[in-house]
Parts: sequence; structure tokens; C-alpha cells
Amino acid sequence: MATFPSAANQTEFSRAALLPAVTTLLGRADVVPFTEGSLPVYAVGDDLVLKLYPPVYLAESTTERTVLEALHGTLPTPAVKDAGERDGWGWLLMERLPGATLADAWPTLSTEDRHRLVRELGELLATLHAVDDPRLAALAPADWAEFVAAQRAKVVEHHRKTGLDEAWVARIPAFLDTVDLGTPPVVPLHTEFMREHVMVADGRITGVFDFEPAMRGAAEYDFVAVGLFVSKGDGDLLRRFLDAYGQPIDPRRCLAYALLHVYSNFPWYFDVLPAPPEPTLDALATAWWGSGQRAAQ
Repeated sequence: MATFPSAANQTEFSRAALLPAVTTLLGRADVVPFTEGSLPVYAVGDDLVLKLYPPVYLAESTTERTVLEALHGTLPTPAVKDAGERDGWGWLLMERLPGATLADAWPTLSTEDRHRLVRELGELLATLHAVDDPRLAALAPADWAEFVAAQRAKVVEHHRKTGLDEAWVARIPAFLDTVDLGTPPVVPLHTEFMREHVMVADGRITGVFDFEPAMRGAAEYDFVAVGLFVSKGDGDLLRRFLDAYGQPIDPRRCLAYALLHVYSNFPWYFDVLPAPPEPTLDALATAWWGSGQRAAQ
């Protein structure tokens, strides 16, 4: 019987290499690996998806299952069909959302459809942030203020590791010192609310997925991905999103959380987003989370 490897490194859980163990686990051969995503994911027939969690990420399987079960029926999310562990790996079998990702569909959409979908996304994120389900209390971190402090303590080291230009790195501590993050209420967070994690079909949103990095924390932490990967520096799109969400945001706080975000990668952001009019963090906050000039998408 095919088994899952120990997965001591990334090469040990390539999607193709895992396929024999996956078909053994499911007892069926109509399994096709998806090529994208940080974790191995497979189409199972036409209606199901299997997601695997290597031992080092096993806790994320519990997170994703908990969130999907808590949100299903409130937000359009995949229904969980089955879950378990095998050879130290976690697995989650869920329904497959129809359509294509919003990222893939975006170039084919009319301006009117883009505006409508962005408003729908704002409403969806507001709904997520309003969910009050006791099952979500188990999500990390246990203390949001402690999490933020821990991220702040290693922020310079983190950005140097990403290869961010030292001129930008040098500005980060002073900028963060000037941003009062306050004591915001704690809400459920997707943490990667982006076009790539939204499915659409026939011009309509069919669901939101990829909740393994979900957390509980300040709502503005979710607006990091909104500014970077939904509106992408387009002030008009962001305004429409916020109108539907029902609350304004502070661009400087959003940038602060972007700098403190677990997956923060500013060299990548600079490659795909409009440059600020001047090389300052305040200008960057306005360019990406303010009402700045409309960017070509």
C-alpha cells in the first residue's frame, strides 16, 4: 500500500510524487493534481477537492476544517465531506467550487462586472468579520497584542530575509513607531483575501476558499491582501470595496499590518503594484490603501 513520505523537505511532497498515496487513500483513480498553491491539492472527479497537509503543517488542517465548518451556510465556502490523518499527514476532502478564480477571470470581465464583483467581495469580507461562532475561538493567536509585538520584534530581520532594499528596511522601525494600532476588536480573518482565493462562474462569486492560514485579529490585517491583491493600488476599486464593506480604513495602519504580516514580501509587491510618487512609507500607504491614482490592471 502506498504511503505518504516523512516530508522533511519541500521536494518530498511534490504533487506528482504523492499521487500513488493519494489514490490509495481515496480508493479511486480519478485524481488530478492542481499545479498552484503552497500545499498539495487535487481534483477528485468533477465535484470534489482533496487538500493535504504535510506533518510540519498538520495544525493547519484543523484550522481549515474548523473555519469551513463554522462558516458554511453563512459564506459561500466549500462544504467539508471528510477529513483525517494518514502517516502523519492531514487531509481534507471538500466540495469543489465551480468556475475559475477571480484572478484568472479578471482580464475577461467588463468594467461593470469588476465593479459589481468588488462590491460583492466587500460584503463577503464584512460578513466574515461579523461571524461570531464559538468554534472560531480556537484560532490563533491566543492574544492579538502579543502576536503584533512578536512580529514587531522581528520585522527588520524578516524584511532583510526577503531581500528588501536596505533603504526601505531602514525606514520601517520609525514608521511603525508612529502608527497607533490601538486595541481593535478581534474578528475572524482569512488573512489572504485575494482574487486568487475567490471563485467565479458566469460573472458571479461561487465561493471563497483557502482558509488554512485563518486567524483571529484586527480587521485591518485582512485589508493588507485587499489592497495588494484585490484593488492592487486602484483607488476607485478600493473605494467601491469599502463602500460595500461599510467602514473606512486607515492606509497607514494597513501598511503597518502589511509590514508585520506573516507572509509579507515587499520585493514581490514592488514588482506587481504601482510605485509610490516618492520613496516614503507614507506615500506607499496612500498609493496602495488610499484613494491614489487609478492603476492599469
